[in-house]
Amino acid sequence: MSFSLLNLSQPILKAVEEQGYHTPSPVQQQAIPAVLSGKDVMAAAQTGTGKTAGFTLPIIEKLLKGKPARANEVRALILTPTRELAAQVASNVATYGQHTKLRANVVFGGVKINPQMMKLRSGSDVLVATPGRLLDLYQQNAVKFSQLEVLVLDEADRMLDMGFIRDIKKILSYLPAQRQNLLFSATFSPDIKALAQSFVHNPVEISVSPSNSTAKTVEQVVVPCDKKKKSKLLSFLIKENQWQQVLVFTKTKHGANRLTKELDSQGISALAIHGNKSQGARTKALAKFKDNEISVLVATDIAARGLDIDQLPQVVNFELPHVSEDYVHRIGRTGRAGADGFAVSLVCADEHKLLEDIEYVIQQHVERKIEPGFEPVNALPPSRKIRPLKAKKPKKPKVNSSTAQGKESARSNEHHANSGKRHVQKRDHKKVIKKNRSKKGSSNNADPYAANR
Repeated sequence: MSFSLLNLSQPILKAVEEQGYHTPSPVQQQAIPAVLSGKDVMAAAQTGTGKTAGFTLPIIEKLLKGKPARANEVRALILTPTRELAAQVASNVATYGQHTKLRANVVFGGVKINPQMMKLRSGSDVLVATPGRLLDLYQQNAVKFSQLEVLVLDEADRMLDMGFIRDIKKILSYLPAQRQNLLFSATFSPDIKALAQSFVHNPVEISVSPSNSTAKTVEQVVVPCDKKKKSKLLSFLIKENQWQQVLVFTKTKHGANRLTKELDSQGISALAIHGNKSQGARTKALAKFKDNEISVLVATDIAARGLDIDQLPQVVNFELPHVSEDYVHRIGRTGRAGADGFAVSLVCADEHKLLEDIEYVIQQHVERKIEPGFEPVNALPPSRKIRPLKAKKPKKPKVNSSTAQGKESARSNEHHANSGKRHVQKRDHKKVIKKNRSKKGSSNNADPYAANR
């Protein structure tokens, strides 16, 4: 099947062809016709399968047939969880829409807001945004939604993981009711389905791969190693295998900075990218990595999604992630668009449980290879037999502590109130008895012989 069979206009097909793509991926084959039909869509596919083009191509096609965006208005809104992903999606929109007159903008935090406000004045046919910055712009009347036709939540599961649910709900309340909704995610978890029910209507559901599966084009290897020898082992692997472009993941920002310095001391050019870096520094580091000006980009999980680097050959897990699903997203940076990739994890004995959790999630054992000269003193225990995945039960709603305290307080007040009523009733009852006795007494005083009658 070719892109020409998907009812896309010539300017879009020309842009796609210029990128060297001829055959749509499975998610694109299903998503593009569904979006063009005007229906709401929920799509789940593993990273690196072309999800972004799955919604940008049909959105551009739809917008070509409508009226241009007015001042400060938005016709298609794409929400992403991170700045890097926002920039990447915006780059895709610019690439596929380069032969059209559509106006596209991208807004995210970490940079000055005034230049973004100036760009929005002329209107945006497509606006890519992170939730926090979009809310800031909306509150300053820099962006309007009366012309909105399409809403996209990209990497929706990551948005929930990062705590954007309140911002998303607030944004949804500002949008017109009549619109097309597209939700793209790596998984269809119970939380994602609950979110979808709040705004997606009778969606076309697309799932082209099992949840948390890894791409078959990625070769995965575990190299057992003592923790103190990891940086030397990484330097050895880079030099021995002549790796020219390596994306390395660490768990912490400080660990990323430390590893970068150690690599530099070994004569290996490296830069770090994480949340403590300014947006300018992160963008510069990524650009240098893409242009092969540096050999190694050391990143925390903030870069696990949204980085789209053509033909990235190697990914290294310097440390395993605490969240097993993040392993899938990390190694998904390589082996994209059908290309071969290689993912190596340097694992010490302390990380054995994390490795077992990952193997359970991906439902496969990862091959182990001992590197001569780096044999671990503390041996990595063998993995156990992998248990079949169990369906996750929906989480029980959390009881709001303030509400619970309020209910308890109400019950306590009610108890005291009832006690008070009983006390008053008892006291009044005593008064009645006392009063009756006094009446009897006064009656007897008036007629001392009455009892004898």
